Order: sequence, then C-alpha cells, then structure tokens
Amino acid sequence: MTPVHGSKPPAEDTAAAIAREVWALMSDLVLDHERRRQAADALGMSFARVRAVRRIAQRPMSMREIAALLDIDPANATPVVDDLESLGLVRRRPHPTDRRAKLVEATRKGKQSARKADEILFTPPPGLAALNPGELETLLQLLRRAAGS
Repeated sequence: MTPVHGSKPPAEDTAAAIAREVWALMSDLVLDHERRRQAADALGMSFARVRAVRRIAQRPMSMREIAALLDIDPANATPVVDDLESLGLVRRRPHPTDRRAKLVEATRKGKQSARKADEILFTPPPGLAALNPGELETLLQLLRRAAGS
C-alpha cells in the first residue's frame, strides 16, 4: 500500500523498514570483512582456512562434518585439511568406530591459531565498545529476545 503524498506510512510498513535497517546495521557489524582480513593476515592464510581451523579446534571431526560446517563439497574438504596439516595446525587420526574414516583434530598450534583468530573476530567494534553498560544490557536483552523468536 502506497501512502498518500504527505501522509505517514502505516505503522507496519514503518516497523518493517526499521527492522530492515536494524538488520542491515547488524549484518555490517557481524560480517566485518576488514576484521576477517585481519584474522587471515594474522594467521597467514585465507579466511576459509581460518574458519576451518576454528571449527576443528572445537572438536575432532570427520571430513564430511568439516565439509558440512564449512558449507563446501566433501571433495573440497581434502585440500583444506591438507593445507592445514602442512602448516602443522591439524592432524588426521583413525576414526574410533569407522575403519574407513579419519578424524581431523587440531594440534596445539592449531588451537593457538584458533584462539588468536577468535581474539580478533570477537573483539567488539569501537562503536559497540563505546556503549555504556545500560545500553549494552538493553541491546543484549533485545538481541536475545529477537534470537528466540
């Protein structure tokens, strides 16, 4: 419905427009490509490899699980793991229940690299860090509520 010239749009249109703006701003904060570049540069690898080592550092997993978590074809997980293994960040070991499969686990160096990436990625941007505790608490409550809906 198009508002008549000079009139205010219906409340639901205004709410939808505000929700889109909020979502766009949140996306810009969360999908901070400069921060991703910083993490990739700090670890000396592509951000795709950074994502992989961060996931593998959480728990050992099969190649199929790695592919699913990274949203890539299983065949493409092999070169990713090969690269991480050549850097000493992960190692393959026999799967305890499936003789045909291998588990990939992070080495000590891989876990350290994942922590370094997390420090970069999870440091709040200046605008968020500048909010006072009351504003942060309100934002936290609102985000929790929105995430639960």
